[in-house]
Amino acid sequence: MGGLRLALSLFTVAPVRADRVDRPTARVAMLLAPLAGALLGLVLALLAGGLVRLGAAPLLGGAVLVALGLLLTRGLHVDGLADTADGLGSYAGPERALEIMKKSDIGPFGVAAIAAVLLVDAAAATSLLARLPFAVVLAFAAGRLGATVACRRGLPAARPGGLGALVAQTVPAWLLGLVMLVTGGLGVLVDPWRGPGAVLAAALVAWALTAHARRRLGGVTGDVIGAAIELSTAAALVVLAT
Repeated sequence: MGGLRLALSLFTVAPVRADRVDRPTARVAMLLAPLAGALLGLVLALLAGGLVRLGAAPLLGGAVLVALGLLLTRGLHVDGLADTADGLGSYAGPERALEIMKKSDIGPFGVAAIAAVLLVDAAAATSLLARLPFAVVLAFAAGRLGATVACRRGLPAARPGGLGALVAQTVPAWLLGLVMLVTGGLGVLVDPWRGPGAVLAAALVAWALTAHARRRLGGVTGDVIGAAIELSTAAALVVLAT
């Protein structure tokens, strides 16, 4: 339960206080990340899908879904996406790139990354709300699978402190595979082909980003994990909407 509370506090604005914050609890939280994402996606599907059912245009529903997604996550992962884009886009060395990522301001790469990802999310959500609204549940579960992938064994933290150091390498390969299978099973229920494809796409995007972060930064940070979540969610939405 401590891991579930930590997962909810990290991935949503649910009024849940994490009573333990250590590596064993962090491991459970990262394994339960897709569950937290599914709960968030369910809330978004009900609210945005309900708006469309009441007669609103699907485009408005997609925009509302994205806005609510930011509100219900405090924009935390979008901030990580912007910082990661600025750091990796700088082509600076590891130390300088990490310094750029720690700054509170957002550079041009960060702005462009946020705009592009949110635009893709809104467009894909518009399509899903018009024909398969509860696929949003799977998309957000697959997006949080990106955090599980980013915390796999063998991928170190880029810094000695912070969230990245707390959760890095907490997920053994066999548990990662198990979480992927469970999330893929949810995908089959949504759509026999697109569902598992969306989960696979989300995992591959997170894997590629974190592997690149290891080459450039030496490992992952909390910002990189946030970026993995945002990019994985976008990838899942695109596959489901195709």
